[in-house]
Amino acid sequence: MILAAGGTGGHLFPALALAEELVRRGIPVDLVTDMRGDRYGADFPARSVFRVRSATPAVGSPLKAVAAAVTLLRGIGEAFWLLGKVRPAAVVGFGGYPSFPPLVAARLRGVPAVLHEQNAVLGRANRVLARMVARIATSFREVRLLEGAAATKVRLTGNPVRSAVLACAGLPYQAPLPGQPLAILVFGGSQGARVFADVVPAALGRLKPDRRRLLKVVQQCRPEDLERVRAAYLEAGIDAELATFFSDLPQRMAAAHLVVSRSGASTVAELAVIGRPAILVPLPHALDNDQLRNATTLERTGGAWCIPQAKFTPERLAREIERLASDPDRLTRAAAAVREEGRPDAVIRLADVVEELMRSRGMPLARAGV
Repeated sequence: MILAAGGTGGHLFPALALAEELVRRGIPVDLVTDMRGDRYGADFPARSVFRVRSATPAVGSPLKAVAAAVTLLRGIGEAFWLLGKVRPAAVVGFGGYPSFPPLVAARLRGVPAVLHEQNAVLGRANRVLARMVARIATSFREVRLLEGAAATKVRLTGNPVRSAVLACAGLPYQAPLPGQPLAILVFGGSQGARVFADVVPAALGRLKPDRRRLLKVVQQCRPEDLERVRAAYLEAGIDAELATFFSDLPQRMAAAHLVVSRSGASTVAELAVIGRPAILVPLPHALDNDQLRNATTLERTGGAWCIPQAKFTPERLAREIERLASDPDRLTRAAAAVREEGRPDAVIRLADVVEELMRSRGMPLARAGV
């Protein structure tokens, strides 16, 4: 089996989870990624990691668009040669342009393919790829722009999460009682986000002294923001642990009463599986508004609150924190609501879709050790 993923952790983490499940089933896995994905290769449970060129077409720049198209064509040629050499039973793509060359090559080679969409809106590359694959696995019940003939290929699986997240899935949520600490986790992507460094300390510093003394904040920051954020919390008398990266983020998410974060697909899936309420601030100016769609979808369940970045001010956040801190029952209800959306068995569902496709094509899988 070949898995095609690259670019960001949002695409690679589900691929990693599927690879682990397929290996458990005795199915050998290879990874095809773009040049940006090499930093994940050492930990990916694949026999081999192949790198194929990819590029994201630029909007508003004809020269860059042509250059990207040339790169993609070269990538398709590389992937076509690779599939002829490896001869996989199937290809599973995880969206974005790093999946584009392998899935186009699979169509040209007649290799059955599955496309996994992590977000609540079908991405630009996936809109083209949806016509070329046999199955489309989705993470949400409703996916915007997934319609017509492509909708008949859909299988709702959920978004696979890492084993470290699954290990925290059964931990119960206990809202703080009056007079007990309120644990807040803040993160904004793999390297943090400046907006959280600007807004969150200022917002928490606006709370009344009695409330501030009961806060326990864990916040991920960019290296250049660490000292000013630390100084702001120190001045406000707030207990805060800061770092540029937390390797144990799932455990910290499980220990939090409230999460403040972006709303990328993996983040939303992990919040739902672990069952923790969140204030979500979608990444603005995204071409497909995928994070906004993810956040509002989760908000409708009652498990999260979406604040667009333009309205994410210290005053607004302070009001939200005070409201939630004063109503522990609301936090408890939100935790239960978001957990209802979690799909801890997503990776099993996705692996089943892959094997179902193989059986429907009459192609028995060559399992390791058989």
